[in-house]
Amino acid sequence: MTLARAASFCVLLAVLALPPAAAQTPAQPSASPDAGLEGRRVKALSEEETADLAAGRGMGLALAAELNGYPGPTHVAELADALELLPEQRTRVQALVAEMKAETIAIGRQIIEDETALDRLFAEKNVTRAALENLTARIGAAQGELRAAHLRYHLVMVEVLSPEQVAHYAEQRGYATGGHRMHGTQ
Repeated sequence: MTLARAASFCVLLAVLALPPAAAQTPAQPSASPDAGLEGRRVKALSEEETADLAAGRGMGLALAAELNGYPGPTHVAELADALELLPEQRTRVQALVAEMKAETIAIGRQIIEDETALDRLFAEKNVTRAALENLTARIGAAQGELRAAHLRYHLVMVEVLSPEQVAHYAEQRGYATGGHRMHGTQ
């Protein structure tokens, strides 16, 4: 058998090995990863995100602080016994949690309202460039304000806790390994 004839035979076998559908039908478009989200109350926010914003939860916005040795007030309150907080520390932590919640809930509600307004403008086909730019600028500013608020309360916590409590917090949260460096240490 010549080389050319062997090559032709291999091509023929390869074609015969193809499933019939692959040889006859074009590829069907795949569904968008956004398919199914049309039913959301606010299209840009999941139900969980909406609930987190309304409740003032952190949503990972303060990870820069949390993972670099600046404890979060809510988690400190949850670990109060394990951290052996003194009565005055407990009082201060509870006050900080309440202040943080009040501040972040207000900002979160504003984000929800603005996202709802933006969604409504698109749904009603009434969006203008000016309205789009205004609302997205407000949403962006509020998101930055929300993150700064959460980070600010982490910053305050290192003033409330002793260095030993900060280290114990990291251990309790599982951060003490893998090169995690605590605030105030080298």
